[in-house]
Amino acid sequence: MSLPRFFLASLPAAENALVPLDPEAARHLRALRLKPGAALELVLGGQTWTADLAELDRGRAVARLVAPLHEDREPAIALQACLPLPAQLSLFDEWLPPLVELGVTLVQPVVYGRSEFDAAKTVARLDRWTRLIQSACEQSHRSRLPELRPPMPFAALLTWETPQKWVAYELATGQSNPALRAETLAFTSGPEGGITDEEFAALGAAGWQPVSLGRSILRAVTTPVALLGAVQFGLGQTTAR
Repeated sequence: MSLPRFFLASLPAAENALVPLDPEAARHLRALRLKPGAALELVLGGQTWTADLAELDRGRAVARLVAPLHEDREPAIALQACLPLPAQLSLFDEWLPPLVELGVTLVQPVVYGRSEFDAAKTVARLDRWTRLIQSACEQSHRSRLPELRPPMPFAALLTWETPQKWVAYELATGQSNPALRAETLAFTSGPEGGITDEEFAALGAAGWQPVSLGRSILRAVTTPVALLGAVQFGLGQTTAR
């Protein structure tokens, strides 16, 4: 069984240092019925530590740092998810945990033509999305938190600078899927209703390569996760060579 992992703000870290945990972590530890002395893992400013639980009561938890944990669970390349803002913002909530578990390093919401964008409602959810990202990182034992950026218009994708840029597209293009290279990869897909013909043409002119995920048409909520799963499979093959 993996140890509970918590992300904390960057703090001075040294063996045997006592580190206070936030109230949410304390609630989680109580739910796990852990007692002082139980083993934990903490991530402080990008450095992972083994730790043990020094103190736990109803409103307070303190951990003691034991030793740095030298491991790397991050993807071999940076993976930038340029996700369409859907009409139902709850779909974004569904995307984030599996995408974080699959190694996404940047989450960029994009306002497509068929997005139903309400700036106030979207900004109000950014805190929730930040919490979902952190929770998924702790669950999957990531060692770095992905960056979550504020929404940007579709036009910004046309100047996006990345060595590899993929767009999942449901219609046959007659092109083979691009080969995965060991360089930063950005990927995008459409909201409910898909990418318009004009948007797809503009993306192609800007260097975004179309990617097919099979003969069936996937739902907007399925596509990014399926694409990133395929990328991770490809990275595994590259690493195995």
